[in-house]
Amino acid sequence: MTGKIAACIWYDGAAEEAATFYAATFPDSHVGSVHRSPADYPDGAAGQVITVAFTVCGMAFLGLNGGPRFPHSEAVSFQVYTDDQAETDRLWHAIVDNGGSESMCGWCKDRWGLSWQITPSALMTAMANPDPAAARRGMEAMMTMRKIDIAAIEAAVRG
Repeated sequence: MTGKIAACIWYDGAAEEAATFYAATFPDSHVGSVHRSPADYPDGAAGQVITVAFTVCGMAFLGLNGGPRFPHSEAVSFQVYTDDQAETDRLWHAIVDNGGSESMCGWCKDRWGLSWQITPSALMTAMANPDPAAARRGMEAMMTMRKIDIAAIEAAVRG
């Protein structure tokens, strides 16, 4: 790993599988080093993958195969900004259609339970609109959606 900090994500034995999926799904992403445990540990044996260094959208992560004790929750999520509806749709469906699940307001979970926010830049622009009424309409439209529909957000902002 390079740099001074990386987010460590706890997995129940699927760190390498998850890292490979993320690297194939998100731009500027790749799997780095895969480390096998030199000794038995509480939820694994010597020789099994214990950590995987990977990058998603240029951000460093370390996947740790730590066992089932700490499942993921919505308390931590990863927000990915998209440029257009095609990119929004591609990332959303890559996560949801591969064993994940939909939630509200652009949130979804991957098959390992990790939460993602697939967020079009147009949504952030709408919510930061200097006209408070337009920003409110944009946010209210977003609150009715699962996957974000950019055209509907922009129409709501226009009134």
